[in-house]
This record gives sequence, C-alpha cells and structure tokens, in this order.
Amino acid sequence: MKNQILVLLIFTMSMAMAKAQDNNPLLQEFKTPHKTAPFQLIEEEHFLPAFKEGIKVGEKEIEKIVSNNEQATFENTVIALENAGRLLSRTAGVFFNLLSSETNDEIQAIAQEVSPMLTKFQNDVNLNPVLFEKVKAVYSKKDKLDLTVEQETLLENTYIGFVRRGANLSEEQKEKFRKISTELSMLSLTFGENVLKETNKYELHIADKSKLSGLPESALEAAAGLAKSKEKDGWVFDISMPSYSPFMKYADNRDLRKELYMAYGSKSFKGDDLDNQKTVKRIIELRLEMAKLLGYKNYGDYVLERQMAMNPDGVYKLLNDLYEASYNVAVKEKNEVVKYAKSLGFEGELMPWDWSYYSEKVKVEKYNVDDEMLKPYFELSNVIDGVFGLATELYGITFKENKDIPVYNEEVLPYEVYDADGKFLSVFYADFHPRPGKRGGAWMNEFKGQWKDNGMDSRPHITIVMNFTKPTETKPALLTFYEVTTFLHEFGHALHGMLANSTYSSLSGTNVYRDFVELPSQIMENWAVEKEFLDRFAVHYKTGEAIPEELVKKIKASENFQAGYLSIRQLSFGMLDMAWHTLEEPYAGDVKEFEVEAQKKTQIFPVIDGSCMSTQFGHLFAGGYAAGYYGYKWAEVLDADAFSVFKEKGLFNKEVAASFRKNVLEKGGTEHPMVLYKRFRGQEPTVDALLKRSGLK
Repeated sequence: MKNQILVLLIFTMSMAMAKAQDNNPLLQEFKTPHKTAPFQLIEEEHFLPAFKEGIKVGEKEIEKIVSNNEQATFENTVIALENAGRLLSRTAGVFFNLLSSETNDEIQAIAQEVSPMLTKFQNDVNLNPVLFEKVKAVYSKKDKLDLTVEQETLLENTYIGFVRRGANLSEEQKEKFRKISTELSMLSLTFGENVLKETNKYELHIADKSKLSGLPESALEAAAGLAKSKEKDGWVFDISMPSYSPFMKYADNRDLRKELYMAYGSKSFKGDDLDNQKTVKRIIELRLEMAKLLGYKNYGDYVLERQMAMNPDGVYKLLNDLYEASYNVAVKEKNEVVKYAKSLGFEGELMPWDWSYYSEKVKVEKYNVDDEMLKPYFELSNVIDGVFGLATELYGITFKENKDIPVYNEEVLPYEVYDADGKFLSVFYADFHPRPGKRGGAWMNEFKGQWKDNGMDSRPHITIVMNFTKPTETKPALLTFYEVTTFLHEFGHALHGMLANSTYSSLSGTNVYRDFVELPSQIMENWAVEKEFLDRFAVHYKTGEAIPEELVKKIKASENFQAGYLSIRQLSFGMLDMAWHTLEEPYAGDVKEFEVEAQKKTQIFPVIDGSCMSTQFGHLFAGGYAAGYYGYKWAEVLDADAFSVFKEKGLFNKEVAASFRKNVLEKGGTEHPMVLYKRFRGQEPTVDALLKRSGLK
C-alpha cells in the first residue's frame, strides 16, 4: 500500500510539474511577432523553473555529444556544441536584460540563486574531459578539414575557449577553478546591486528656491516633477545623469554642488552594508588566482591574449602615447578655467565640484553655446527620426514601430527593422529614460542573437537602454547634445547587432574582441557635429525652425573644448583598470590608496577624501571590461581613422558605408578584427587621425 501511495504521489508531482511547465511562457513557443519575448505573460515566478529546465535540456544536448560513439567531427562536435543550450540562452536573454533595465528585489534574489547554477552548467561543459578530447581531436586535424574562414574561427575559438576555461587543468585544479568562477559570478552581482541601491536611495530635497539660483528652468521643472512623483513639495535632485549633470553645471550654490558630488562619488564607499571595498579586493584576488591557475602571471595577461592589444605592454604603450599628447593640454585647460573663476571672484583652490560649473561658463564665453540653447532643437522624437534616417541613408535600412511587439515597460518603443529590399532584419527596442529599476548609464544588448541554421536566418532582437532627460508637464523630452551623441553611440552598437550576418551565434554581431567592439559605436558619434546631418532633423520643438547655421558652427567650433581634460579623464580610468589587473600578488591594502597611486600621473585635481571610483566602477567589476577599459581609447583611434574615409569621400557616401557594413558590421567575430579593419580601410590605423581630430596634434 505504501508503494502504491508513493507511486501515486510521484505521478501527481510529475503531473503538477508538467502542468507548471505548460503554463510557463518561457518554456513554450513565443507566439508573438518575430517570436519576441511575451513580457505581458512573464512573471518573476516563471524564471527559476525556466532556468532549471533550460539547464536540464542543455545537459541532455551536451550528453548527446559526449556519448556519441562516432568519430568526432566538426559537425557532430563543434557545431553541435555551438547549437546546444538555446532554450537556456533564450531565458537568460530575457532575464538578464530585465535585471539591468527593470529590476526589483525578486529579480535580484533570483539572480543570486541562478548565477551559481549557470556557472556550474558552464563549468560542467568546459571541464568535461570527454567533451574536450572530442574538441581537441577535431582541432588537431583542422588543416585537413577544408573549412571556411568562419568555420576555422569557430573551431579555433571553441578549442581555445576550453583551454582558457580550465580544460587542461588537473582534477584538483578544476575543482579550484569551479569555486573561483562561482564566487566571482556572485560577487559581480553583489557589486552591481549595491551601486544601484546606493544610487536609488539618495535624494537632495530642496524647499527653498533661492538655493537653486543658476539652474535653468528645464532643470527646475524636472526636479519639481521628481518631487511631485515622491509626494513632496519643492524640488528633488538625485544622482542619475539627467538630474546630476545640470545641477553640477549650473547651480550657483557651491555647498550643494559639493554635497551632490560627494553623494555621486562615494557610492558604495561608506563602510555600510552597501560598501564594495571588500568586494573589489576579493574580485581582484580571485581573478589573479584564476589567471595563475591557468598559467598567466596576472589577469591582464590572461584577458589581453585574446584582444587586439595582445598584452599589457601594448595597452600601456597606447595609454602613455595618448598621455604624452594630452596631459599638458589638460593642465593648460584647467588653468584657463581657474583664471576665469578667479575673474568672477572665486577664491581658494578649484575642486572637482567646481569644474563643470566654471567650465560651462568658459565654454559659453568662448563659443556662446550651451545645452539650454541646443536642447530645444533636440526633441527626442526628432532625434529618433534623425538617427534612424542616418541609418537609412548609409545602409538603406528602415524602422517601423510595431506596438503588437510586447515590451517590459510602457516607456519602451518596439520597432521592426527592414533592409533596403524589404527583407526583415531585426527587432529593435529603445528604452530612453531613467527609472528606479534601471541601472545608470547607457548600453546595448540583445534579447536574442543572430544565427543561421538549416537554411533559416534567425534574426536578432536588439535593445538599447539609456537614462536620458525625461519630458516634463510642459515640455517634451529635450536632449542635451551629450545625450544625442550617446544615442548615436549606442545605436552604433545596435547596428552591429541588427546587421549581423554570421552563421554561428557565438561569432555574430558584437561577439568580437572587446577592444574592437566600440568601433561601430564610436564612429557614429562623428556625425553629431556635422551640419549636413543636423540639418536633417534638428528643428525647434515649438516653432519648427531649423537649427541656425550659426549654432551648428558653434557646436563644431566647441567640438574639441577641453579635449585634453577629457582624454586624461578616460586615460585615468584605463590606468586604474590596468593597475588592478596587472597585480601579481593579492592586494590587502586600502582601496582608495591603491586608486590614488594608480591614477597619480593623471591627477590634476586634489584627491577627495570620501570618494572612490573603484567601488562603483561597474565596467570593471560588474561588466565585461576588466583589463579592457583602454578599449574605448583604442576604438577612438580606430573610429577617427575610419571616419576619415567618410570625410574624404562624403558623409553619406554609399560605397564607403556599404564597405563598412560588409567588412565590419555584418562580419561580427568571424575573422580577426585587424583583418576586417584593413579590408575596409586598406591599412592599419594610426593615432594621427585621433590626435588631429581632437586638436591634440
């Protein structure tokens, strides 16, 4: 009788689990336009079962490869491995985008539970000795397989990927690798969550308007709207960029500027439960331990082996070359601001919370242009038309809003993207404004990548996420010029994803070397200062008047304003990154002291106690730019050199655009990036174009 009850219980439980899966939209076919994620059906409770089922299915797919008794071939091993785990990837694509764009306590708790599960699954694949032997067997005869260039790259990446993830380690070392990678994945999540919570919890509430002198009406109206949303009187400012940036530029009250600066600069550096100092040191320690386990002397050597820079020496050469060209210019620019501030009666030493305020005044004095003059010409819907129009002009692609495509927040705009011949290319989501559930900054990502299989080209679902100025009760969303260039930047990443034309998903779109991935984004920023581009969309949101030619000239003239300072600022971040990741012994000292020493040669302001970059540097500790932040400067070299071709042949030259699309945007990581770049450009890049463009040469 007991056995009968047990059988009945097991049957009932299995039926309940099957029913739960049947009701889980993440485990069903997406019956939506282009099989996009059905956000309207997805609840937090669906994610954990979907992850578990995805892992289960993925394990079966891997086991099928491992247990295959036939001789290992490119098809039954490498391609089979490439195609494994798609159900899991689909769930992860939805979940981790929401973790960044629309998070909450439940999603963050799921992330903490799921992260070690995913790390274990990945380690089970990479550390499987039988699977690695099959991959190695195929790799050993690569010269006899008559593979295409893309297939050769996939085989190379697959084999090297196993080696770099511990496949050649002893069993004891593999167990150590598992522990390191699991802890790193958890620490990365904790780091990002702490920074988001710090950002969300701070607000500056002002009831006395006299304290807000200098702030333009647009900033005051936005702050009043934020106060109203929090059911408060007066004005509320926070440390999201649309609120923080104008306050630091325009607020006359120096004490309040300092307060806001310190709130921004001290994120996760207060010694409380959101402090990231121990997390930073532990992440660095574990990365070093992993690198040494794999036979490298530091983490930088490990990462850079598979980048265009190749090693830390290559990175430092780039950083130091640019430093030599930038530092004296930056000091000169600082002195100019100090002199101007003193002419206005400023006394004492210029501090970081004074920089934006007085720099803006110098800029207005020199060029008679500022954000408030420009914002009326950059109404968001017009900017969207301009950016989309640029893509149409260059690449022939068009965008059609489709409100039948589900979105995860009502603010998100969903589009279908079509090629010049009417062929469907991509789904594109645009998410523009800050929310409490969205981390700061701006980024591009994919809900689904592109690949080809059985004669079908499975097209990508791409998203760009920003934190731009919101509309107010009396005005639409009017962007700053910086926000316009940020839009162009992220849209360049999106083009890289949307125009992808690879066979294999791991080589598609933005799956390229980290120091190459910023080329498609940064080249797009160049059009922002070009009159021919601005004339196409920049009209006054009230009058419809085109942006005056004189104003465009001022934008162009001010293009290199404080180029030296901005270069030194970026170099300081790159040097901090490299300092952390070229350590050859664990660091047990003070995080702030380490940071000060790493950035010493780029320091042109006094060091501020209570502020710290490392504890909020998400690119390094919660993103994928560890030992790779220099890539932004390297990509500037590439984009300045590449854009010079457009400048020479025409801003909208279709032949140049077609070549850039064919040789860079469509190719993804199917070949070495320098091969792709030279195929477009005809030669390797030099820093000359960047120095010339920046006015540093």
